[in-house]
Amino acid sequence: MVRIAIFSDNFYPELSGISDSIITTGKELAAQGHKLHFYVPSHPPEDFVLLDLPYKEIDLGPNIKVTRLWSMAYRTGSGQGRALILTGLRWLAVKKFNPDIIHAHLPFGAGIEGALAAKILRKPFVGTNHTPMTEFVRYAPIKIYHLNKLLLKYTVWFYNCCDFVSSPAHAVVDEMVANGFKQPYRIISNPIDVGTFRPYPEAERKALKKKFGFSDHTILYAGRLATEKRADLPIYAVAKLIKKIPDLLYVVAGRGPDETRLEKLAANLGIAKHVKILGFIKEHQAFAEIYNASDVFAILSTAESQSIVAMQAMACKLPVVASKTWGLGEYVTPETGVLIERGDEDSLPERLTVLFEHPQTMHKLGERGHAYVQKFSPAGIAQEWNSVYDATIARYNAKK
Repeated sequence: MVRIAIFSDNFYPELSGISDSIITTGKELAAQGHKLHFYVPSHPPEDFVLLDLPYKEIDLGPNIKVTRLWSMAYRTGSGQGRALILTGLRWLAVKKFNPDIIHAHLPFGAGIEGALAAKILRKPFVGTNHTPMTEFVRYAPIKIYHLNKLLLKYTVWFYNCCDFVSSPAHAVVDEMVANGFKQPYRIISNPIDVGTFRPYPEAERKALKKKFGFSDHTILYAGRLATEKRADLPIYAVAKLIKKIPDLLYVVAGRGPDETRLEKLAANLGIAKHVKILGFIKEHQAFAEIYNASDVFAILSTAESQSIVAMQAMACKLPVVASKTWGLGEYVTPETGVLIERGDEDSLPERLTVLFEHPQTMHKLGERGHAYVQKFSPAGIAQEWNSVYDATIARYNAKK
């Protein structure tokens, strides 16, 4: 049994793949008998209301505790971002927990508190970089030309303070290595719940299409609605294709600051009835049904280190059309989907047309994607973390 203190700037109820991944992995580790303590930002009631969630702490079971740290609102793509108020004293609470190892997700407020706790308490320190940091600058309150370089230097410094580092994407680590990162690292995927997100029999898929009012040519996007997600590109594509494919439908499952703009765009292009925005889907089972009622998953985001929603789509045997940027180009390949080069987004209508005109190709891509993501089950990813924690603790103790 390992006692793990986890610091993260992203956590429930924020709509975030980081939050989902660390909770899923944490629950699996806890089920194996480990003790976990999350140190995460506080959230006001309105952040829960935004996603129609009850204003109460998430229950993750007896082996997991959650401590909320003072924070203030910070503009991010989720509309729920929080900036931790640093005190440098959080190590006192961590000392009571007495962890065997401390793990920080992201290098900001919570990460700094985790680093201080590891230093003062003399504990091994693991860091995970989930985010292409140069994309994060878009949310800075002041636009400074050299902010990209400064943030990247800071990120490299932070992760060089770790005893071990992980990231879901080679591209994220490669950027750090090119700028001086030197610590041991491993590429570790986020976990995918392949039990819940699975392909349904054809009869069930047809029934679900009727249930949700989806057509036989339904494109799906799921996740945060923020500008860098480029959820508007399929709307433009639909506007160009509806004469050729009259029942074409674009479904958006998610919430975020870009939602109103997307609705207005569809209305201005005269295709409002071809665009369906569902909002936030709370239940994973309902989410899996929406995947199974769709035909193609499209994600043209410019800032993904992996994209859990794209992997969930693969798990449901959906072919994925994705931007070939950062981690998307590593997890979505020509064998499992269709990749669009950055700057070539105008080719999206043509790529979608080819897919819909070749159902056998769609079927093959779906089959390969489904087979590929099975290795990223929560149990498999938790086992990777077991080996990382054990090895890092052993190395640290040997140095001491």
